[in-house]
Amino acid sequence: MRTSTLDPWQALADPTRRRVFGRIADGPCSVTEIARDLPVSRPAVSQHLRVLLDARLVDVHPQGRMRVYEIRSDGLAQLRHELDSYWRAALSRFKDLAERSYQPPAAATERTPTR
Repeated sequence: MRTSTLDPWQALADPTRRRVFGRIADGPCSVTEIARDLPVSRPAVSQHLRVLLDARLVDVHPQGRMRVYEIRSDGLAQLRHELDSYWRAALSRFKDLAERSYQPPAAATERTPTR
């Protein structure tokens, strides 16, 4: 199953890998902790973590005999920057459309009292 990518979007394209990533986003954890929470084996979790490491989305630190994984905030920054650019473009298009289609309400006609 070895899949290596440096593209964080491609790394997160796999649903199981997104679940592994989501588990790490809840807080730093080991392979054993991740495998305990997901219906995948420890070797499979390790392979998913390798892909996330290659994509620079997670980092790993030794803690005693364990390796603890955590989210890399700078790895997420690239994704956020891209999403922000899409969001800004969508908002700009919405603003342009709203401005082009806006018609001010008809001036209120003054009513003269009828007697």
